[in-house]
Amino acid sequence: MTHHEAHRASNWDEILSPDTAHTYETPMRKDAFALSDDQKVSLIAEKFTEIMEILGLDLTDDSLSGTPERVAKMYVHEAFSGLNPANFPDVKLFDNKYGYRQMLLEKNITVHSHCEHHFVPIIGKCHVAYIPNNKVVGLSKLNRIVRHFSKRPQVQERLTEQIAQALMEALQTKDVAVFIEADHMCVLTRGVEDHGSSTTTQSLHGAFAQGDERREFMDAIKSC
Repeated sequence: MTHHEAHRASNWDEILSPDTAHTYETPMRKDAFALSDDQKVSLIAEKFTEIMEILGLDLTDDSLSGTPERVAKMYVHEAFSGLNPANFPDVKLFDNKYGYRQMLLEKNITVHSHCEHHFVPIIGKCHVAYIPNNKVVGLSKLNRIVRHFSKRPQVQERLTEQIAQALMEALQTKDVAVFIEADHMCVLTRGVEDHGSSTTTQSLHGAFAQGDERREFMDAIKSC
């Protein structure tokens, strides 16, 4: 792990309180970053070649020959890029010069993740809200934080909590709310093959944990 990666990992550890760290952390080996991204791509391509050959596919076919490398690059650089804390977005805060103290809600943030049980997609929407203290953040950073934690093998419950914890740390406020509604391809396309269900999770903190702010947040996302 490079110094920069170690710094990012240290920052993430600080987000989590000692009694809850085991709940929110993505299970990772200590040597998770011993290999470079290029090394990981090369090794994954080799392993995926073996999987395709075991399945009986002909990798001399021009449609299939490049698939192992394409899958490996997708895993490392796209689908699971959020595993690397060095990829956490740089969140710059601005002074709340306007004295805004009401709920700020960013609705319908796209969630593209992967179920860690079957490595198939989780597709949905995330709604995040916060009440500023002395600082506000550029809106795109909210989307980028959601995207960062989505780009991992996930369970929706953990994803929801990781986003909430990171927002509280980045925004310097406990008044944070996160709500996710998603479709899980492991439910839609395998096993029970249920096309009518979706999964919702929420993580409400500070003023959003109860009372008027909670109702305001829930009412605001009902129309989504």
